[in-house]
This record gives sequence, C-alpha cells and structure tokens, in this order.
Amino acid sequence: MELAESKISDRPFYQPGASSVEGWPLVLQMFHTRPLVMLQPHWHAQVEVNFIVRGNVHYRMNDHEISLSSGDMCLFWGGLPHQMDEASDDAIYAGAHLPLVHFFRLHLPADIRHRLMTGAALVTDATDRSDDHNFERWNRYARSGDPVKAQHAVNELLLRLERVRFEPYRLVPEASNGVDAASVFDQQSSRNVGRMCDFIAENFLYEIDSVDIAEAADIHPKYAMNVFKKSTGMTLNEYLNLLRLSYAQALLMKEDANVLRVAMESGFGSLSAFNKSFRKLAGMSPSDFRRVAVR
Repeated sequence: MELAESKISDRPFYQPGASSVEGWPLVLQMFHTRPLVMLQPHWHAQVEVNFIVRGNVHYRMNDHEISLSSGDMCLFWGGLPHQMDEASDDAIYAGAHLPLVHFFRLHLPADIRHRLMTGAALVTDATDRSDDHNFERWNRYARSGDPVKAQHAVNELLLRLERVRFEPYRLVPEASNGVDAASVFDQQSSRNVGRMCDFIAENFLYEIDSVDIAEAADIHPKYAMNVFKKSTGMTLNEYLNLLRLSYAQALLMKEDANVLRVAMESGFGSLSAFNKSFRKLAGMSPSDFRRVAVR
C-alpha cells in the first residue's frame, strides 16, 4: 500500500511524556485524532485498540508489519515495542488504551486472548458507519469529566470488541502449528488475573513481589504465578517490570531527566537492574534511549 506521506521531518511526531499513555498504566484512555508518526518504537502496559476513521497508516510491530486503511480496526498488546512509522496526510484514527484489568473483562475466545498477549495483532474490516460515530462519542464521553458517561463509554467499547468474535477477522502473523492449548482458562482464572493486574498497576512503583500480588488476589503464590503466565504469556515479574519500564520511558523524555533518578522513581532497586531490564526490552541502554529520543 502506498501512503500519501509527508516527510517525517516536515510534520509533528509522537513523543512520549509523563502524562501520556506510558506514564499511566492503570488509566483507560480514549482518543479520536490525527495520528502522529513515531521516530522510534515505544511500548506501554495496555492493550491498544485502533480504528481507522480516514486515510491509511502503517505499523512496525515487534516481529511483523501491518498496513491499515479506512474502516479497519485492530487490537494488539502494547507491551511489545511497536511503531506507527507512516500515516497519510488525511489520516484520522480513534481508539483506546485498555489496562489489562479491562482487557480481562472481555469475553473473547481464549486462543485470541493468548495470541494477542504473545504478540499477534487482531485485524478486522467488519466495521460500519456506526463505528465512526461511536468511537467519536466514546472519546467525548471519556473526556467529559462525568464518571458515569466515562464508564458508559468503557462498557460500550468492551461490548463492541466482544462482537469481533462473531465477524470475520485475522490474526497477524498467522499461528504456527501447535498453539499452546494450556492458554485456555476459566472465568475464575480471569478474575484472579484481573485482581493481580489491578494490584500491580496501583503498586508497581513500590517494592512488591509475587507473595504480595498473590495475597491481594487471595490465592497461593505458586498458583498466582502459574495462572498469570498461562493467561498473559508473561511472568508476574516481567509484567511488573513492564509497568516500571513504561513509566521510566515517559520520565526519560523530560528535558531534566537523570537516569539514576528515573531508575529509583520507576521502582527499580538499583541502576544495574534498571539498565538490564531496559536494554532487554528496548535493545539499548536508558542513556542511549534518552539521547535518541530528545535529539
């Protein structure tokens, strides 16, 4: 697909900030706006919903690429590095960033949920004009300052996403043979994971471990670690680090950011632990990331 693309240097670009999606992993945020191209991949601890209202966009995901055009909708896990590197001049997109506690409220087939959490993107063109209007209204409700309207928007959005299972969709990349059957889990497991995600999101900046997380969900630590891994494809510690790294990414974009201070404010006990975790996810050190991001 060819995009009517301006040079990146000639147009605004996305830059994470402490008040943006990276810095608030517990908050469900909605948007309806012109997309901004990204100069480098970013990540965040929410599942992302994108609906293309007009124009075309192109994404570089962790290990694949996706091109979307007007009327397409996609759902993907933001915890893996991803980048919108192209967008047509007329592009408008809408959607939301769903904290995991909301994602696990969705009644989706277990294989879809597992594939999304392990890096696939769900793409569908089974949309209509009502989606144009609804995404615009949900964004308006979410930003109205009225908590009742905001909750109504969330509930409607979740119901719309659940409708995907009744319509044609594709998962990108396609599944390899032998998809893990152990990814299937019951409603009780889903509630347990939701409670753990809630507790982690509220306390990730503090010193917590698997015992604290399991206690918050009123389950045994070994069971907590097992069900979380099966449900999300991540260990509890990996998810905890992801929230901390997402928050740290936002802090590093500030002009006066100091890497040691960011490490401490993000919940890491030491600079070496922060450097190791950051390099594993981003493929570069926090100092290099900051140098590239603010130049």
